[in-house]
Amino acid sequence: MEQDRYGLPLSTDSPEAAQAYRDGVDLLLAFWPGAVEAFERAIARDPDLALAHAARARIHAIYQQREPALQTIGRARELVKRRGTAREQSHVATLSLAIEGRSAEALTATLSHLESWPRDAMVMALPLGAFGLLAFSGRADHDAARRELCDRFAAAYGEDWWFMSNHGWALTEAGELAKGRDITTRAFALRRHNAYAVHALLHAMFEDGSVDEADALVTDWIGDYDRSGMLHGHIRWHQALGALDRGDAAQAFAVYTDVLRPTMESAPPLNALSDCASLLWRLVAEGYPVPPNAWTDVAAYANHRFTGSSLAFAEMHLVMVAAAVHDKAALKGRLAAVERRLAEGKLPAGRIVPHMVRALRAFADSNWRDCVDQLKPVIGDLARIGGSHAQREVIEDTYILALIRSGELAQARIVLDARLHRRPSARDTRWRTLASG
Repeated sequence: MEQDRYGLPLSTDSPEAAQAYRDGVDLLLAFWPGAVEAFERAIARDPDLALAHAARARIHAIYQQREPALQTIGRARELVKRRGTAREQSHVATLSLAIEGRSAEALTATLSHLESWPRDAMVMALPLGAFGLLAFSGRADHDAARRELCDRFAAAYGEDWWFMSNHGWALTEAGELAKGRDITTRAFALRRHNAYAVHALLHAMFEDGSVDEADALVTDWIGDYDRSGMLHGHIRWHQALGALDRGDAAQAFAVYTDVLRPTMESAPPLNALSDCASLLWRLVAEGYPVPPNAWTDVAAYANHRFTGSSLAFAEMHLVMVAAAVHDKAALKGRLAAVERRLAEGKLPAGRIVPHMVRALRAFADSNWRDCVDQLKPVIGDLARIGGSHAQREVIEDTYILALIRSGELAQARIVLDARLHRRPSARDTRWRTLASG
């Protein structure tokens, strides 16, 4: 029987299908272009290879192509019943739960599956990363949970470039910066065509204040990464954050116009929304001019792509957009929806979400005191939103600027001193000067 790269059996008699599947998994785990084509080659060589259909469905889901995702994973379920090992049946069932949006059940199924098949990387990937099942679980400790999961299964993977990319990033997000960066650097050395490792390295550099080093990494590496790559825009977004740290708003906005504008369409929708909205919000919050059409373009994209989102992380960015274009009806509707879901117990991130909605609305209206009052009781709960620390920091930035502008300089200094103690930042140093009166 054929095997995947991790030594797990594949139910196919076609060596060509197995190789195409292995190639597709590697490309998907590396966030490298070509995974779709590889899985479709596998299906063409063996139309009954259930795991190839499941992987293709996973990519549909990443791009929020709900109907194709459900149809394709449905086909995988049918096939794996007829020809599939116990591992393959559990694999497809677990991916099905994730694709169907049954996140809590998917996380439970994932952890159970890994007890028997820890080297099933496509399932292991589900709870990991900034957009994984743990990050979007609403748990305040999801960073620590990812680190513990990776620590637990590290021996099963050894010096594997994909697992080490995740393990390093998990350590970084959990506060073990030196160890996390070292493991991620080793993963990158094992496979340079690995956008996931570059992304994880950029997070480590963000956390330890290596702004110039991060910029150099992107400049040196990005030429090998086609713009169709899932993380191409997001990696450049990190470069834009570095430009903002240096006070170079023109360069940050140039990144937006070059690769982030939602009309580019190459990024998964959640990346496109969050990268565009958060970068524009940061620019406006710091007083830099942003052309009105930039916000209206993002608003048009959001209204088209996010008609029924229930993720706190997506909600954060949708509210930024609505607040920036002063869409009072949209803000009222979003607030009513999150309060209803909170009352029904269907909002994993909890009370921080309605507070965040009100705070962002207040900030956009220059109601600094209202913004502070909304964020102050929940600022310690930011992790529950999900995403990465670098992504969530935009809310803390909003809080700091509202503190300064409302005259709460002492509290602003406390927050800034804590951040500067953790990492050097030219931007935070500038804000610290403002907060000193």
